[in-house]
Amino acid sequence: MSTIPVMFIIWGVVAACFLALLAYRSQITRYEEDQLFLSDNVQESNEHHEQDEILRKVNQISPFIRVLGFATAAMTAGIVGIFTYNAWQRLQ
Repeated sequence: MSTIPVMFIIWGVVAACFLALLAYRSQITRYEEDQLFLSDNVQESNEHHEQDEILRKVNQISPFIRVLGFATAAMTAGIVGIFTYNAWQRLQ
């Protein structure tokens, strides 16, 4: 089996995971509010807890998003490089 089809399959899986995590993060942050909680009232405490939970989830998946984004970009560059090298070899 050639290198390019295998790399396309792996790239597709990594890119799909990356896009799925981006979609998940956007769903989480859809209900996030831009508020500053200055007092510790009972009513605001629940809202403050919800915002902290959203922030915790986003911070938890951020490293995975960064790693998968870098992996997708590196694999894209690798595929383009191999394709260009193969095309250059065929032209000569």
